[in-house]
Amino acid sequence: MKSEFQPIGVFDSGYGGLTILKEFLNDLPTYDFIYLGDNARAPYGPRSFEVVYEYTLQAVKKLFEMGCPLVILACNTASAKALRNIQQKDLPHIDPERRVLGVIRPAVESIGDYTRNGHVGILGTVGTVLSNSYPIELEKWAGGKVVKTTQEACPIWVPLVENNETDSPGTEYFVSKNINNLLAADPKIDSIILGCTHYPLLMPVIRKFVPENIHLLEQGKLVSSKLIEYLNRHPEMDQRCSKSGIVKYFTTENEKVFEKNATTFIGRKIKSEKVLLK
Repeated sequence: MKSEFQPIGVFDSGYGGLTILKEFLNDLPTYDFIYLGDNARAPYGPRSFEVVYEYTLQAVKKLFEMGCPLVILACNTASAKALRNIQQKDLPHIDPERRVLGVIRPAVESIGDYTRNGHVGILGTVGTVLSNSYPIELEKWAGGKVVKTTQEACPIWVPLVENNETDSPGTEYFVSKNINNLLAADPKIDSIILGCTHYPLLMPVIRKFVPENIHLLEQGKLVSSKLIEYLNRHPEMDQRCSKSGIVKYFTTENEKVFEKNATTFIGRKIKSEKVLLK
């Protein structure tokens, strides 16, 4: 028997995916959502491809068990290291009618609307940069509009955000250092993709060190726009997604810790439940 509660699942290794969910709630307020954060095992960035794939698959299966017909990996590391395997190897066996989407392609598909000279910069975690997912996807999907992609790994940015240090002098030091490295590597960059869902919380600091003529692409708005397009293109999936405006939050960490920190990312007080991934 079909469950009446069939939410869109949103997964992240930690809190950053809440910035994606926030845009979903603004743009699709009638849809039901489940957010799952694997906070107990975060961060995923430094972990191997094998471990990220294993953990992400566990989360996807859990969200499927909870009734989600569609899951968004609102995590660049999971999208880079696990999405392709899950789509190609696992979904056909688990349930070929369900879908798992990531956050990298929406930004890639949008870049042609912003860049004028084809020089694109990527700011991301170590894991995302080492995966080379953005350069690979840009080469495939940008329709010849990107001629050079330059990446800069920013290993300190996520800890700064998660420790509420966004306004500290230390944050300005590290943000300016990484941006200067990126722009020195290619002074012709005219568009920068913020390749981590935590980075919107650093936007005021980032903007201080990025010249005004350079476009900054935040993933939340791009991913939300592409999700709407996807649901319009796939009415069969849209019909499966329940629409009662219900949002549920789950974490692998202590609920109270999660609820306190989540407020910073989603801008509202929430209640959550603890789950075990295995």
